[in-house]
Amino acid sequence: MSVAAVRPPDEESIRYAGWGVLGAAFIGVMVSFAPIIPYTFSLFLDPLHAAFGWKREAMGGAFALAAITVALVSPGIGILLDRFPPRRIIVPAILVFAVALASLSRLGSHIGQFYLTFFVLGLAANGTAQFAYTRTILTWFSRRRGFALALLLTGGGVGSIVIPPLTEWMIQHHGWRSSYLMLGGIALLSIPPAALLLRNKPETNIVRVARRTDGVTVAAALRTSAFWILAFITIFSAFSENGLVTNLAAILIQHGITVSAAALALSVRGGAGILGRLLIGFAIDRVSPQRIQTFVLALAAAGTLILAFAGSSPLALIGAGILGVGLGSEADVGPYLLARYFGRRHFSVLYGLTWTAYAIGGATGPLWIGHLYDHAGLYQPRFIAYLAGVSFAAVVLSLFLRPNSGSRTTS
Repeated sequence: MSVAAVRPPDEESIRYAGWGVLGAAFIGVMVSFAPIIPYTFSLFLDPLHAAFGWKREAMGGAFALAAITVALVSPGIGILLDRFPPRRIIVPAILVFAVALASLSRLGSHIGQFYLTFFVLGLAANGTAQFAYTRTILTWFSRRRGFALALLLTGGGVGSIVIPPLTEWMIQHHGWRSSYLMLGGIALLSIPPAALLLRNKPETNIVRVARRTDGVTVAAALRTSAFWILAFITIFSAFSENGLVTNLAAILIQHGITVSAAALALSVRGGAGILGRLLIGFAIDRVSPQRIQTFVLALAAAGTLILAFAGSSPLALIGAGILGVGLGSEADVGPYLLARYFGRRHFSVLYGLTWTAYAIGGATGPLWIGHLYDHAGLYQPRFIAYLAGVSFAAVVLSLFLRPNSGSRTTS
């Protein structure tokens, strides 16, 4: 076969097989670790405290353990995703994740069981989240890559809209145990489409040979300033995001906002994330992704600052919406830049390392906020303002990224 015979895929056609793969990935992300654990965690704080007397810092420690576990296992999952068909990794991870979630319905008074379950959730987390699906989507899309990644992550936004109020309703009407059981069932919904549709794009021999040299080695990437800037942006963003979102319902309720309005704010944050991701996905193939990242990080910081002083439902919803556009879109830009700078040769490993960075920030943010709460007895506005300051630090870092940073390759 000649090189001329290898034609670019027709990504514009509705019959293009990549859209079916993207649909399966969308469903997977919608009911994955990402929308379920961070966005429902705060809804269980009061019920678990009432049932067992556990302190918020102690419960935040379980979330931190899950995040640390994600940090440790993500590079290994990345290696597996670079070497094996995606369904072999994703389907077992979904099953473990769903069973672990459902097992929380059998919690006893010993907090060690809570910690052990969140450890297992951390082991499976990135086998269910966008991390596991991104490399597959990259194999199917080139011209529409930014838009495809945006649609993929929109699944998490849809889950963030639907799952928190459904969880709160279940807690109010049937108790927290039934709610955990329901969440385990929801997670199982992604197994059929993943098993039936999810696969990497088949490649010709010529394309396969080309892919072997498409991108830099892991060691070469780690020697660039671009990688470390992206890593620290991820740490700062995750610290602020998880520190706020895992406590958001409790923070808003303390500010005098009703439980239903607090759950609605979580959903607004998810809905705004959908809008932001679609807009950014459309723009990222046309505008500098580095400057898009700066913009969305600034929005996230501004939303966090508004929520620090939100004393009414409308202001809380506005803050959650602005936060959602920022946090809902920044996750699109990171993997896009990784592929742009370093290619697909070791994409999943490098993406796994940035998830390690995410987990470091994601672990320490909730733990730090829980520690401040337990010592002060309430969520003081300045605590959340500190998180906004960390977000603004990520904005400053993003300004140091240049269009030709790293080892840019055609990917």
